Amino acid sequence: MWSLPMFHCNGWTFTWGVAARGGTNVCIRATSASVMYRAIADHGVTHMCCAPIVFNILIDGAQLAGIQRLASPIEVLTGGAPPPAALLEKVETLGFHITHAFGMTEATGPALVCEWRSKWDSLSGEERARLKSRQGIYVLSLSDVDVKDAETMASVPRDGKAVGEIVLRGSSVMKGYYKDEKATAEAFRDGWFLTGDVGVVHPDGYVEVKDRSKDVIISGGENISSVEVETVLYRHPSVSKRR
Repeated sequence: MWSLPMFHCNGWTFTWGVAARGGTNVCIRATSASVMYRAIADHGVTHMCCAPIVFNILIDGAQLAGIQRLASPIEVLTGGAPPPAALLEKVETLGFHITHAFGMTEATGPALVCEWRSKWDSLSGEERARLKSRQGIYVLSLSDVDVKDAETMASVPRDGKAVGEIVLRGSSVMKGYYKDEKATAEAFRDGWFLTGDVGVVHPDGYVEVKDRSKDVIISGGENISSVEVETVLYRHPSVSKRR
């Protein structure tokens, strides 16, 4: 089921996968809870892709319609913004099974995917959601991903704490911006494509986005991740969505 425009990164790569598996594309004209839940029931939807904001629509709509859980689970590929772990935990209780990806047009679509490990199945819902909120490991079309100090281009420690800029390289990364040498030069350094996203690398090698570099809050000389602030807010029972 499509809740994304097919010209979006997540949208057009998903199109190929559905065609390759001989699936049926269920298109909707409005991203509203009533339309999506009706399509799910009428067409037996098994997969969908969406931006994290759609989870708010699904959660609120389920409450209004008295839906406790879907009749059958739905596999969901989400990306486009770092989803708070609390939001993933809420939507998964409805029967949506989330796979989190990170990508951009410059990398020909998805570049990282939070590949699930069976040993995590026994963890609590809160802990599983925390792991799923990470962007993950690089896909096969890339040769490498790293998190580097923007000044020195040295790799940051893989401790889940040291922050740096997420960088990519591989055959699926663009050669440059069309007829824009200045932007191309600014986007690459030492053979790496600079994503503009600030993140960390966990000891297991999974990357987690902490913010866009331009969205980092500086207060009292400290760098504060707006994503972490958002995650805390989402855990408050009175908060349902960003305003």
